[in-house]
Amino acid sequence: MLVSIAVNNYKNPELLRLCLNSIKENYKRTDYEIIVANSATEEDTEMMMREDFPEVRFFPFKENVGFQTLVKKGIEESRGDYIFIINGDILLNPGSLEKMLDYLTTHPDVGLLGPQLLNFNGTFQVSRFRFYRPLTIVYRRTFLNKFKFAQKHLDWFLMKDYDNRDLREVDWLMGSALLFSRENFQKVGFMDPRFFMYMEDVDWCRRFWEKGLKVVYYPQATMRHYHGKGSAKGGFWNSIFFNRLTWTHIFSAIKYFWKYTGKPNPRENV
Repeated sequence: MLVSIAVNNYKNPELLRLCLNSIKENYKRTDYEIIVANSATEEDTEMMMREDFPEVRFFPFKENVGFQTLVKKGIEESRGDYIFIINGDILLNPGSLEKMLDYLTTHPDVGLLGPQLLNFNGTFQVSRFRFYRPLTIVYRRTFLNKFKFAQKHLDWFLMKDYDNRDLREVDWLMGSALLFSRENFQKVGFMDPRFFMYMEDVDWCRRFWEKGLKVVYYPQATMRHYHGKGSAKGGFWNSIFFNRLTWTHIFSAIKYFWKYTGKPNPRENV
């Protein structure tokens, strides 16, 4: 089998339905399987999977187990030479996965390959970044982001100095849609379980780079992503005092910086 499509989902059966239908409608090869790992599974999701998608291998978790656990389950159950992990809020466009597979099979030095992500209205969505610095978190999460010096740093982090249409090696890619070979995965291993939510994709990309495997943004393939940005809702004060996801992000960032204290950036000389 060429590719396993491992979908991770959390409490959104209607978006999951759209995701699965987009795979069936827009990936035209037959050499694949679909796996769904679902967190905090509710009855309507189980019923939908059982009645409407019986061919999909479905692995429900009763608790909210976090992103990296869902990804791990999908990889563990996969049988393909290549594994494509996507969120349940991703919609494939025609030919997008075929293009990515064709590129990856001819570039074995690429560890992770990500498409260009678009909002549902077709506008560009940032999905490739430079590695975080401690100030990045401060500027993103406080009123300081209104100042020009902070905006300049955030523009650097968001890679605004590069054309969105250019294929290029990047520090890290959003974990919403990533393609990789089983062979390269085995050199790196699973996402770090210390990260329940947020920063696990940053850490994973860094570990691929440390193994000499490239992380590549591939805009020749596009997919749509309903990106909720839950940790950014409610404005600054509501976010800081009342949004649990904001604090999850901050604590994950602290774990990330602690993990890499004193270690060289594998991209510094690239």
